Amino acid sequence: MTRRDEDRRVWPPAPVPAWQDFRAGQGQGPDTLPLPLTTEPPPPPPDPRGHWFLLGVGLVLVATALLLNGYTTDVVGETHPAPAAADTAPPSPALREARQGEAVLNTAGPLPVSAGPSARTIALTFDDGPDPEWTPQVLDVLRKYRAKATFFVVGAKVAAHPELARRIVAEGHELGNHTYSHADLSQVPGWRLRLELSLTQRALAGATDLHTTLARPPYSSTPEAISTPQWESIRAAGTQGYVVVLTDLDTKDWSRPGAAKIAAAAIPPRNRGAIVMMHDSGGDRRQTVEAVELVLKELVPKGYKAVTVSQAVGLPSAHQPADTAGRFIGSVLNLAQRAAEAFAGALSWVLFAAGALTLGRLLFFAVLAWMHAARNRGGKRRKGRAPAWPAPPPVTVIVPAYNEEAGIQATVRSLAETAYPGEVEILVVDDGSTDRTTELAGALGHANVRVIRRPNGGKPAALNTGISQAAHELIIMVDGDTVFEPATIGHLVRQLADPAVGAVSGNTKVGNRGGMVGRWQHIEYVIGFNLDRRAFELLDCMATVPGAIGAFRRSALLALGGVSSDTLAEDTDLTMALCRSGWRVVYEEKALAWTEAPGSLGQLWRQRYRWCYGTLQAMWKHRRAVLERGPFGRRCLGYLAMFQVLLPLLAPVVDLMAVYSTVLGDPLPVVAVWAGFVVVQALTGWYALRLDGEPASALWVLPLQQFVYRQLMYLVVIQSVATALLGVRLRWHTLRREGTFGGPGGAAEPDARREYAGMTGPARP
Repeated sequence: MTRRDEDRRVWPPAPVPAWQDFRAGQGQGPDTLPLPLTTEPPPPPPDPRGHWFLLGVGLVLVATALLLNGYTTDVVGETHPAPAAADTAPPSPALREARQGEAVLNTAGPLPVSAGPSARTIALTFDDGPDPEWTPQVLDVLRKYRAKATFFVVGAKVAAHPELARRIVAEGHELGNHTYSHADLSQVPGWRLRLELSLTQRALAGATDLHTTLARPPYSSTPEAISTPQWESIRAAGTQGYVVVLTDLDTKDWSRPGAAKIAAAAIPPRNRGAIVMMHDSGGDRRQTVEAVELVLKELVPKGYKAVTVSQAVGLPSAHQPADTAGRFIGSVLNLAQRAAEAFAGALSWVLFAAGALTLGRLLFFAVLAWMHAARNRGGKRRKGRAPAWPAPPPVTVIVPAYNEEAGIQATVRSLAETAYPGEVEILVVDDGSTDRTTELAGALGHANVRVIRRPNGGKPAALNTGISQAAHELIIMVDGDTVFEPATIGHLVRQLADPAVGAVSGNTKVGNRGGMVGRWQHIEYVIGFNLDRRAFELLDCMATVPGAIGAFRRSALLALGGVSSDTLAEDTDLTMALCRSGWRVVYEEKALAWTEAPGSLGQLWRQRYRWCYGTLQAMWKHRRAVLERGPFGRRCLGYLAMFQVLLPLLAPVVDLMAVYSTVLGDPLPVVAVWAGFVVVQALTGWYALRLDGEPASALWVLPLQQFVYRQLMYLVVIQSVATALLGVRLRWHTLRREGTFGGPGGAAEPDARREYAGMTGPARP
């Protein structure tokens, strides 16, 4: 099976430019070569920056939606009724007058003016609605007895169910203001009180084109029960132009004592009139609905009139038409609240799904890694025993290098002093270095090392030069900052004895893990890379044979046209091409390679930015693999799209939700979920470290990884996706080498493997 013709490339694309090569120990080449002048391409445009502004705007919108939804559900700024306590302060004359007056209060003047219903007049009032389940049932009972009532509505519920507010008005009932979020007005500052009342008016204007002049503070009751703080809030509402409605008969239906007791509490004694308080929302209101019918069934035949509050006390209609601006602002508010509610609900499901997928992936990959390790311990491949070479085949090792003087000697020494019994040809391809890479690579005196100099053309070009000059069919590619263990080449070659295997991924280790950044990368390499590759082999969806250590068949590479320069992740691009061509790609855990990882967050950003952007390029280039026969395209691209693109893009929202829930809600669920994920990651990490023969003590940095490293990684994905969508060609980001395994002059021990093996405990044989 071969890839589609449109993906083929001619190999080689052009004659290799002039280079100089020499055998180590046969003379030193000149520092500079008379290479032909080439026209430098124009510098690429700078990385996009505008998307950070868009990201900030997006997070602000998400935060606004969460805050709005939290406010409407009484999570943000949540209030509760003040505990009952003796009101020790002597009442003011105005409060004393209010306590002795009727239930309807006008507090605009220095002393309140009150009014109450006339005899045989009952004003049924319903608080806390409208509710999509109970308000329609209450309205049906009222219509049955041709009764009218007043509904003191919560603004947030009006915004959520505007059709119920319109039905209330259309059937001749009255609306009153019961605040926007059911806040206890006696416990909030003045600006919050004004906001609560104003927002409710906006919601009513958007839903019904009306305003109301009636208001009832939540948690209020009869005039005699007014406390000093409640009186201050009642007076503040009065200064806003509201007539405050308390109650004569509080049925306390919220306690659900039974429909008969609620009805008994709602019937005025001795044919008097009364304002009756009930609730059409806030829980199961089945008893309230039954009680309303019992009350009307008893009072209507006795000549009682069931009317609105305004009608009961002889006031003009409480409904006032809203102006155009008020209706527009109200409509926007109601739409924004419903959108925020829908967004918060959808986000909760998305986050649940993301958490379940992440947890499922960890557990599933751990099981697959166990299966891979168990199979390798048995020395078997997928079908029968693993094939073996009759004799050690010759191998060519290609080391592309650009300004690698800090570690090139350690790399070459580890390759030249390998324990592999077969012939090993080592090609160091200097891709136009401006330092002493060529001189140092050839100064070790190993006869099987050949240094090739070529003009700078990028890593793919350097690899292709090495492939064209390779003398053997089996090729191993090694980065110039990587050191092999003595047995590594043998382990890689062993897997290529299977004629179906086209490439082998080795086990990359972080050598410079002394600092926090290095330790984080060590954990990531073991858990996120090497553990995953065990699973990828079993699923036939290996995405990447890392540039630090990989073995290939030269014939397979030539059939593909060599290493493509289409992407910045040439290793991922090459691996996907091999899989699409029908070759199997496997993972060899014992083939250890120690690499120098970025030593700072800035260096790490540049490396991962290139990796992620190159992976996106490779995914797009090989997108047709999804439609091809075989599982590779669907599994590999589906996995990458889900876990390396989509979920990291959602990560900022996850963090925002966590902060939101911790600061404004109950932090215990957030802490419990976070701790649970850390425990699962720690257990998975412990198993991964155990498989790799690493000490589990490295796991102490795992919780800290959630607060810096994780954010850096998802910002890298956001930057990469934005760069790709904007069509910007990313520049190659060169990393600064520190010479972890020994700098120029042989700073490392003669056997470099002992130095880095000592960093991590005993190395695996």
